[in-house]
Amino acid sequence: MNDQTSLSPDAARQLATTTKTSPQMRGITPRYLLRALPWVDVEAGVFRVNRRRTYVLGDDRISIHADGGSPRVIPGDLRELPYLRDADDALLAELAGSFTEVSFEAGQMLAQDGDAHDKLWVIAQGRAEKRVSGRYGEDAVLEVIGDGQYFDLDAWTRSEPLPYRVRALTPGVALCVERSVLEGLCERDTAVRGAMDAYLAADGVLPGAEVPVDLSSGHVGEPDLPATFVDYEDTPREYHMSLAQTVLRVHTRVSDLYNGPIDQIRAQSNLTAHALRERQEASLLNHPEFGLFNNVAPGQRVQARTGSPTPDDLDELLTRVWKQPGYFLAHPRAIAAFGRECTRRGVPPVIDTRFGSPLLSWRGVPLLPSDKVRFSGSGSAGVGTTEILLMRVGEAEQGVVGLRPAKVEDEVEPGLSMRNMGVDQKGITSYLMTAYFNTAVLVEDAVAVLQNVEVSNYHDYS
Repeated sequence: MNDQTSLSPDAARQLATTTKTSPQMRGITPRYLLRALPWVDVEAGVFRVNRRRTYVLGDDRISIHADGGSPRVIPGDLRELPYLRDADDALLAELAGSFTEVSFEAGQMLAQDGDAHDKLWVIAQGRAEKRVSGRYGEDAVLEVIGDGQYFDLDAWTRSEPLPYRVRALTPGVALCVERSVLEGLCERDTAVRGAMDAYLAADGVLPGAEVPVDLSSGHVGEPDLPATFVDYEDTPREYHMSLAQTVLRVHTRVSDLYNGPIDQIRAQSNLTAHALRERQEASLLNHPEFGLFNNVAPGQRVQARTGSPTPDDLDELLTRVWKQPGYFLAHPRAIAAFGRECTRRGVPPVIDTRFGSPLLSWRGVPLLPSDKVRFSGSGSAGVGTTEILLMRVGEAEQGVVGLRPAKVEDEVEPGLSMRNMGVDQKGITSYLMTAYFNTAVLVEDAVAVLQNVEVSNYHDYS
């Protein structure tokens, strides 16, 4: 028996109009990088960065691979050593095979200052610090080195005493090669001997430094003034437009019958555009050719000294990008780890409102979160190590700029087009959606990166 005395809500709902939202998408992020970069409109699809001529520079790393569980030097990457850039493959393979494995523990001294430096050390895994005694005998840290970095090429090549001592910060593995191996190769290969002699003769020349301009200052009288000119790179780097692209397909039956109150094509294209922009930001950070993390000069790389990102580490980054630093950019978990380290030290970061959101800042420089910043060392996000980027932005500031076409056909957003490809025999309309973009680092000191950042350390504040 039905005891109902009035119309049920479920039945009444059949006569009501539902209030609905536009389609939501969990993958949409604030995309702070795209908002922070100044964008340059590229007229002809190519952006050329003209620079002063510099001395040859590598990536300051010798790549290591595991062969049956044992680390081995990749022979071709020994061209990182300046006088081996033009060496033949057989010679590099012989030199790579001469490296021996050495394990070390945290706190162990790997090398002492003043000792004869007869080995070239390559850190395969782990971290170590270079230390030196100051003017008054105080202990000072020069640099923290990590995976793939080596010490000390100059002392090893010249067979001179090491100018600093090296102490391991973590357990790890290094690969070492004796100087006698290098001497044997030089005796057999005159080209390598000539290249090494040229390296030894170029005393005081730093790789990556700009070729100097001869000037005179502070003189009196009428001395002969130096004559000079500013030389340019013969082959300046050119950035071509990259893209993210897909074909959006919408059935005409859907767009004809179900187009109100929300336009189906507009809703589909809006979500697709968001996906393209997300891919664009990921490419600007991680693309192997033009990604910002892969375009940091060797001298602009800093190793996290204790693993966790500390105020000291970010201060060290600021010494590398000290000319008008614009933004830090890091994974949200790295920013949280930095906040914990600040709390532990009693120096909470200041909150800065940018782009309509409250953001942590350090020394007045905001930390922009991005989930596109990669983790390494583990497959699960948040475990392993990550990186923190610091950049200066703007063309006038010789910083980082975003690149996009000045104009494209069927443009719906700057640099993003939506082109109707017609209707097929199944009644499906296809739209070609393309986002064109790139990014350029105008001068090497516009970006710096903190590497091997650990985000899983927590503290008891009680």
